[in-house]
Amino acid sequence: QVQLVESGGGLVQPGASLRLSCAASGSTLDGYAIGWFRQAPGKEREGVSCITSRDGRTLYADSVKGRFTISRDNAKNTVYLQMNSLNPEDTAVYYCAASRMRANYFSPRIYAYWGQGTQVTVSS
Repeated sequence: QVQLVESGGGLVQPGASLRLSCAASGSTLDGYAIGWFRQAPGKEREGVSCITSRDGRTLYADSVKGRFTISRDNAKNTVYLQMNSLNPEDTAVYYCAASRMRANYFSPRIYAYWGQGTQVTVSS
């Protein structure tokens, strides 16, 4: 029902910042929780952050808490992930996903809609 497109990835040095965007079409975001996930080579997809649909609560993985910030702009139908103090462990393909379910928001199985991913590489 909803289509998602990520953008904003790139190659940066440790300590740098990036802002990822997740633009939605086909439906407004107000009925969905939006999660950011990442997948590094040889590793499973893991949850990074999530913003809920009704009350806008935010969740963060321990590995990114204090460095990453998720936000939502309903007027632009876009969710952002501001990433600061990046380190090589953050290198991965980052995906945004939409869910209408209330469950464990860091579980990929509850997300029915996914973007194509955007590559983030942190290296000196």
